[in-house]
Amino acid sequence: MSKFGFIGVGNMGSALAKAVSKKVSAENILLSDYSKEKAENFAKEIGAVAADNQTVAKEARYIFLGVKPQVINSVLSELCDTFAKRDSRFVIVTMAAGVEISKIEEALNKTYPIIRIMPNTPACIGEGMILYSPNSEVLENEKNEFLKAMSLCGKLLQLDEKLINAATAVSGCGPAYVDLFIEAMSDAAVACGLPRNVALELSAQTVKGSAALVQELKKSPAELKDAVCSPAGTTIQGVRALEEAGFRGAVMNAVIAAYEKSFKL
Repeated sequence: MSKFGFIGVGNMGSALAKAVSKKVSAENILLSDYSKEKAENFAKEIGAVAADNQTVAKEARYIFLGVKPQVINSVLSELCDTFAKRDSRFVIVTMAAGVEISKIEEALNKTYPIIRIMPNTPACIGEGMILYSPNSEVLENEKNEFLKAMSLCGKLLQLDEKLINAATAVSGCGPAYVDLFIEAMSDAAVACGLPRNVALELSAQTVKGSAALVQELKKSPAELKDAVCSPAGTTIQGVRALEEAGFRGAVMNAVIAAYEKSFKL
């Protein structure tokens, strides 16, 4: 069985490793982090093997780079020689926001099989949206093995790499926007007299159910919104207040701002 190695077990790295651990045997999962203690503690939690970057680079078939864009070049420079000395095939899986596959190849001074991914935080509960784009060096069987191992993270969608930044501005950053909305709805409900726990439960379930309805019925959000807005009713007045505050424009600006920032990382 192939080994899966994770260099960096922060929020996203650990979420993906935990999901993969449900499909891959524990002894075939290697975990490394700049904090050795962090890697060791997480390895105990999921039954994996704590290692260092060089061991992951030497032994893993799939090497996940869960490091920030600002430090990925320094990490790659440390692994460059190790990769070059390997006889067996391996696939680099990078999740550094805004870092194109060509930049990874440039840093390593060689072309390797590389899959660029962009997951989001719901992956930790199996409800993630994982975007991925393999380069031409990735074989079909390697892509299939990768997809099988990642299947419990949530939905996986292959995109042309040129679309990754735009999609990331929606699904990668989107949980933060949705969390803000849920928080605002909850605060308003508390202001109207509801207990905090009830307000949060109502807000979170309403967002979850509304999203599921869009997916299940395959109708446009506009059509579903209109179905709730009865003539002279309460909902249309709430929608009017959101429009007056520039709600849709603010959301669009947030996505576009995140997209533009991705090119500056």
